[in-house]
Amino acid sequence: MKRLRGFIYRRSLFLGLALLVQILFLFFAARSFFEASYLASAASLLLSVVAVLWILNDSSNSAYKLAWIIPILIFPVFGGLFYFFFGRTRLGGRLGRALKAGRSPPEPRPQDGNREVRNADPLLEDPGEARQAAYLSLKASSPLLPAERLVYHSSGEAAFEAILEALESAERSIYMEFFIIEEGMMWSAILEILERKAKEGLDVRVMYDDFGCASKLPWKYYRYLEGKGIACAVFNPMRILLSFQINHRDHRKIVVVDGTRGFTGGLNLADEYINEVERFGHWKDCALEVGGKAAGRLQELFLRLWEPARKAMGMPLSPPASAGLKQEGKRQSEESAKGGRGMPVSRGFPDISPGWIQVYEDSPEDDEALGENVYLGIINRASSYVFITTPYLIPSAEMVAALCLAAKSGIDLRIMTPGIPDKWYVHAVSRANYLPLLRAGVRIYEYSLGFVHSKTFVSDDRAAVVGTINLDFRSLYLHFECGARLYGGPVIPALKEDFISTLESCREIRVEDIEAEPILKRAQGWVLRFFSPMM
Repeated sequence: MKRLRGFIYRRSLFLGLALLVQILFLFFAARSFFEASYLASAASLLLSVVAVLWILNDSSNSAYKLAWIIPILIFPVFGGLFYFFFGRTRLGGRLGRALKAGRSPPEPRPQDGNREVRNADPLLEDPGEARQAAYLSLKASSPLLPAERLVYHSSGEAAFEAILEALESAERSIYMEFFIIEEGMMWSAILEILERKAKEGLDVRVMYDDFGCASKLPWKYYRYLEGKGIACAVFNPMRILLSFQINHRDHRKIVVVDGTRGFTGGLNLADEYINEVERFGHWKDCALEVGGKAAGRLQELFLRLWEPARKAMGMPLSPPASAGLKQEGKRQSEESAKGGRGMPVSRGFPDISPGWIQVYEDSPEDDEALGENVYLGIINRASSYVFITTPYLIPSAEMVAALCLAAKSGIDLRIMTPGIPDKWYVHAVSRANYLPLLRAGVRIYEYSLGFVHSKTFVSDDRAAVVGTINLDFRSLYLHFECGARLYGGPVIPALKEDFISTLESCREIRVEDIEAEPILKRAQGWVLRFFSPMM
């Protein structure tokens, strides 16, 4: 009875029902109005035509465009209106204006096309990697940095222990940003440290996504944290009334301590991520720990989203006592950027080198599918192997083409997905994407023990990505995300070894396995696949 009462009183259930009522009301009111007036019907058709023209000339991914154009053409009376509410990739409202106001003007494109490549001096012996570094430097303002204190935590449990140790060591500031925070053992242990550090006078800030936490935290939980001296920001608060920005979520996971020690990866702050409770079997996740200038770069990303989120809430940008620390964080970020561009370092990857790193963000506010382009760059430049872990396999047409071409070219391309899904319909779409990849030679494994939530790429013992970006349309085009692009160093073999050892707990999926599935089950995936860019 207690669990049933908790379910009924969930804010997410209330908001979902309110949204459904509004959609139904909009549908029936519009239908009655349009049936009663030929002029209104004609106007709605014109709106749908305008929506299709807008989509065709938009810079969004072609598959995402197609997924909206077809429903609009099938339901011309309501399709354009529905797209206006739920299909746009840009943010609106107070948050959108705050993000736009805080956005730095783009740097002028260099006249000398080789300038950015020269900034990637340490990688010049590998032109492909140098071009990738130049791309991130130019498009994401992400400097190439030495990989100081780089540690790959191959499980949520190991990452949690390292985060607790880092929080305990904090002397000046703690910044935390997560898509999901849920009350439980994991969050209680962290919150106890945050509250204690805030009382000691440290600058402690927490930012969470309202959609991600709608069923996890009480309503206006930020007030509870503020009462403990912890500054809090809620990204894109959910409204009872229809919102034009319901698609956009802060999917990033960032911890930064004193601006010198940071974490990112798939790990959220809920007990299943460390297998304290069991959901969908054993939970396989990971995190990357970074130090030095890379941690300063993570802090910069945090502050860049913190200010618009606080402005949109109508709250001061930072607690008064932390103003000096904020300037310190800005200074560290500026030093990181300078340090990453003109470093007197040797070329290539010496045995003693810990490697190089670029910490980057991906935002729907620009016209650059940066996260997808980083993944495509790794696939297209591979000469031996590419190993991928992702909880959702809903790739774009461009990604499918790149994966198939690499496999057909003899690249050992393997993808690991969950064996026990968290969302049945998303898993059905993922499996609907298996067959063309398998037929091209891509090897796909499902984690038999449970759910894989890691988002990692590793290739050729020289390139890797650890971050928050799934292989689905939401992560690639609609969410705010972040990641770390790695070049060389001992962490990359650790990533490879983790992938290979985890294969022992996986079941390889073959063409005949998919072809043997009941036709109705396969048809279910085909139908759901049509709506995959909207999931």
